[in-house]
Amino acid sequence: MGSLPEAVDLAIIGGGVGGYFAAIRAAQLGLSVALVEKEKMGGHCLNYACIPSKTLIRISDMFYEIQHAEKFGIYAENVRIDSTVMHDWRMSVSKKLESGVEFLCKSNGVEIIKGEATFLSSSTLQLTNGTSLQFKKAIIATGSEPAALSGFEFGEDVLDYKRALMLDIIPKSMTILGAGYVAVEIGTLYAKLGTDVNIVARSDVLSKFDRDAVDLIKKRMDVLGIKVHTGANPVSHSGASVTLSNGETLDSETVVVAVGLSPYTKGLGLENTKVGLDAKGFVTVDKSLQTSDPNILAIGDVVGEPMLAHKAMRQGIVAAEVAAGQNAGYDNQVVPAVVFSDPEVAVAGILDGDGISVAKFPLTASGRAVALDTTNGFVKIAYDESNLIRGVEIVSDDANDMIAEAVLAIEMGATLEDVADSIHPHPTYSEAIQEAAAAALGRPIDFFYGKKGK
Repeated sequence: MGSLPEAVDLAIIGGGVGGYFAAIRAAQLGLSVALVEKEKMGGHCLNYACIPSKTLIRISDMFYEIQHAEKFGIYAENVRIDSTVMHDWRMSVSKKLESGVEFLCKSNGVEIIKGEATFLSSSTLQLTNGTSLQFKKAIIATGSEPAALSGFEFGEDVLDYKRALMLDIIPKSMTILGAGYVAVEIGTLYAKLGTDVNIVARSDVLSKFDRDAVDLIKKRMDVLGIKVHTGANPVSHSGASVTLSNGETLDSETVVVAVGLSPYTKGLGLENTKVGLDAKGFVTVDKSLQTSDPNILAIGDVVGEPMLAHKAMRQGIVAAEVAAGQNAGYDNQVVPAVVFSDPEVAVAGILDGDGISVAKFPLTASGRAVALDTTNGFVKIAYDESNLIRGVEIVSDDANDMIAEAVLAIEMGATLEDVADSIHPHPTYSEAIQEAAAAALGRPIDFFYGKKGK
């Protein structure tokens, strides 16, 4: 696009999903925009986390389902997987999407600058090419990085989960330190590919999620041969041999550390601005995503929980509109959370609290689930005294898609009647949401809860 600009209306540091959403929206609003990215467009999500993990999960699901399809009358012999081809496909997906992000940015007039940026002041960035960039507003969208675990420094035998999703081999055995959604997703996908998987959980698997859902996931993990070691901490390791606080030793080919994320702020020169950080190192912002520096906004993982790509996307749009002088604010009521486990778990809103009631519909009563032998799940719907829907939990295949209905219902202030009386296509998993709402109203059809006199 020619020589680099010396000054822009908006400078964005970080070309991940939040950063490029902000860049494109700002350009649509007529701002001159420069986006600085030190590595790959699309950032952490597109290249190392969300997209790669879901790509590999799909491959592992297909491989496993083909091997276990006899109940449907399908018999496949000598089924094998080529890990090199699998790896090449995974990498090609990220590369294709990365190119697409660059195309979209350039088509919208966004100047992409490859390199790093450091704040010299609240209006100037120093770029790694030696030039400086003046800006009226800036957005910090630098995201996060895998959190380290003391005594388990990343190296040949100890991998962060980004590297675990870039392997061109299928390890015979793997020990995963951590038991959050990343650990569960990686453990499940490799178990389906034939890896012997150990998961080390300080308390329990998915400790922040509803126990009804977690119990189903743990039963499935047990069927897949995943060994979960609860109530233990990793103490030390020799190569890929891990010693736990209970004295147990776990030997495997590789160790994966998946204990969370840390905000990425190093080298940004925030000390040269008025940007403030909280005790955990996250950038502090208000509801307009404005930092304590009037010229600088921040979005995504770097501002804290929930550290999810779709939150960063929405915040990117809001921050761009704020930077353009619009009266915008990040006022979304819910941010859905999805675990691509087996079965999937998706949650929006709250499931408990004062004045909250919950109704549950089991997938054993879903025609779609029975036909596909995927009855290991349920839908819970939480509502208040006015029948306003306050939260939904879905444990099911395709939960990742179905949860969008719940998000819209909560954001729009929908009632149980709104959902129960809306026609859902048949036969689909989505009918379970409608049935849960009907059950809450005391008029279920496809499942008998006992006579209630209504």
